[in-house]
Amino acid sequence: MKQLMKPLAISAIALALTACSQEKFPANDTELVDEKDKQAYALGSSVGGFIARNLERQEEADYMLERDVVIAGFVDAIKGDPQLTDEEAEEILNAMRQEVMEQRQNVLGKKSEEEGKAYLAENAKKEGVQTTDSGLQYEVLEEGDGVSPSETDMVEVHYEGTLVNGEVFDSSYERGEPTSFPLNRVIPGWTEGLQLMKEGSKYRFVIPAELAYGEREVGGGQIPPNSTLIFTVELLNVQKDELDTEQE
Repeated sequence: MKQLMKPLAISAIALALTACSQEKFPANDTELVDEKDKQAYALGSSVGGFIARNLERQEEADYMLERDVVIAGFVDAIKGDPQLTDEEAEEILNAMRQEVMEQRQNVLGKKSEEEGKAYLAENAKKEGVQTTDSGLQYEVLEEGDGVSPSETDMVEVHYEGTLVNGEVFDSSYERGEPTSFPLNRVIPGWTEGLQLMKEGSKYRFVIPAELAYGEREVGGGQIPPNSTLIFTVELLNVQKDELDTEQE
């Protein structure tokens, strides 16, 4: 049954254990006397850390299991007397993974959508904030005097991206160097927004989910589904597309 000790199975066990009262799990007073003790503890600690990292995803999906049944399955497997074959258990867990993933995305997506709409409504009332026909909101922090890019141009920017709760999910400032990319290879909110800028400008964009990543979860969960995103962007340089230059 060792192949069943995968993230979901371990997380399910952890959910069951953490649901038990503190009285059933008194404070640990284990002493690490020798190297074997340390090895045993290190193994348990490693599994525990892995469980902790996976717990949040399960809880976010509001997916709870009967803890007594989970523990029974765990104990039976250790005793070598499981009620399910490896194949049966694997099939069940695969279906469970899909269900948990879909439920988690629904829960997080709904929450992000509500938070995003509320943020957009409040931000639109602020002085200096403008809203385009697509729903993109922008605020001029510093106005430059260089050229504006078209969507086929290469641009060099410094930027920071956050969720509406202020959590930073990406930042070229933190990496210590700007980044360059073709403007038509990024999310629609960037493609539209940066064309409003001139070299030397610094803008703040609030990008609705439909102009960002939509219903997709991105960055291993850093950006939940239906997230409204906030970017502070400095447009450092525009490399005009050759076709644009010829047309001018």
